[in-house]
Parts: sequence; structure tokens; C-alpha cells
Amino acid sequence: MTTTLPGTALDRIAGRARAGAYGPDPAGQRIALAFTTAQAVRHAGRARGYRNEVLSLRLGAAVGSCAVEPGELPAEALTDCVGASVAELLDHPLVPVRVAALDAYLMRCRPHGPAHGAWPVTVPAGDSLAKSRARARAVVGLLPAATTGRVLVVGVVNSLLEQLRSRGLGYLACDLVGGTTEWGETVHPDASARLDECDAILASGMTLGNGTLDPLLAHARATGKPLVLFAQTGSAVLPRLLGDGVSAVSAEPYPFFWLDGGPSPLHLYGGHPPAGRADGGGR
Repeated sequence: MTTTLPGTALDRIAGRARAGAYGPDPAGQRIALAFTTAQAVRHAGRARGYRNEVLSLRLGAAVGSCAVEPGELPAEALTDCVGASVAELLDHPLVPVRVAALDAYLMRCRPHGPAHGAWPVTVPAGDSLAKSRARARAVVGLLPAATTGRVLVVGVVNSLLEQLRSRGLGYLACDLVGGTTEWGETVHPDASARLDECDAILASGMTLGNGTLDPLLAHARATGKPLVLFAQTGSAVLPRLLGDGVSAVSAEPYPFFWLDGGPSPLHLYGGHPPAGRADGGGR
């Protein structure tokens, strides 16, 4: 049984980084570039659109990222990051800055690949909806094959819901913004209140940046329910939680699938090695 130390998951991993568990002292690693990426999309045939905004920090050749609610990141956050050490940013008052800094550090020290437990697959080239559906197949494929009950989906992505529906799996859709799904189902704003109603959990990496991940981890550890994370936010951070409540991770570092029509990589942790592509068909 895994022994979990006090503090949030983010605190624990940052503490290990400071202690040298992953590589060089974060105090000697300086961020050279900070930038944001914003998008708005409405896929053909979908009734609703959505927006994304992501903070990214470059450390050498590595880029770490954390999604934020559109418009919530203060402009000075970028200037705070440029030239600062990772160690300094791990103490920044804004959680997204701390996540992006730790992600950049781990992308440099623990890059995705078989050497660190990841199996690469390719999301084939295509339009935004085709790529979203292909990614969804890879992510849902990380759920245990024996999954038959209801899946708690935290962070509504309609392509993931569509994939669950195609497999005959029931789900409870949760997102802080509430609302309804593409099929008119209620989206519950408080995922933690619905944990006892599910048999497995499929959660966005955004839960790391908005402070809602730890109740999911605690429930998965206590019950043994599968917890699968699909991560653009903290893609190099969340694999460090495998065995500490997390059963599998789909890690997608910057640049994300929605930024380009060409093939793009996913790195899958946990489960069985994939065939190498996410073929067969965003939000």
C-alpha cells in the first residue's frame, strides 16, 4: 500500500523536486520564456463551442503548461516568470504558475518516453473534431477493460463522453462551470459530491491547477476505483502520481493536438502498451 505524505499532490511532488529526487536543484534552473495560448472552437456539427487559455513556461528545450480559466491570469504573471528560477516559482502565489514551473522542470528531467514508463501513440492528422475523437479513443482506452459501471467524468469534453456512450458506459458529467452536455445531460459543478455514485473516474489535468484533484485522489486510494487522468495541464507532473491514487495517465505536452492539423503525440502511462496510433475516428 502506498504511504501518502501530508499536503496536496502538487506540494508533495514539488517537495521531491526540491530534494533532488528528479534531477538538478530547481534553484539553478531558470525560466527563459513565458507565454499564453488562447483558442476558441466550435466543431462542425456540435451545438456548443468553448474556449481554452493555457500558461506555458520554457525551461531549455522543455515546455511546461497549466490551463487557466479564460481571462483569469493576470498580465504580470508572465513577467513574474521570466528569468525566475523554478524554485522561486514553486513558491509563487498563483497555483497555475507553480504547476507550469514544476511541469517544465519535470519535462526537462523526466521527459515522456519508454525510459520513464510512457508508451507513445500518435493522434493522426485531421480536422479538429477528428483529432479530438482520436484522442478520446486513446484516453478512454486507459480505463480497465472490465469497467462496466458508471464513470465520473471531471472536466467535460464531449468527445470523451461520445466515446463512453459508444462503449455502452454510463457516466456522470462534472465541470466547475456546470451547464449541460451536448446531449442535454446535467453537468454537475461539484465532482466530489458525486464520487460515491461512480465506479471509475476520468479526470482532466486541469484539476491539478484548480485545486480539485486531491479529493479525487483520496477517494481512489480509499476505494481502489480506477482514476485515469487526461493531462495537457501538468502532463509531466501527473505521471508522478501513478500508484498514489492514479491508475493511468494520458500525457499531452505542448503543443497540443488542437494547435495543428498534422499528427501529434500522446504519451500513455499505465495499462497495456498501445499499438502506436490513436486511429479510428475536442471537446
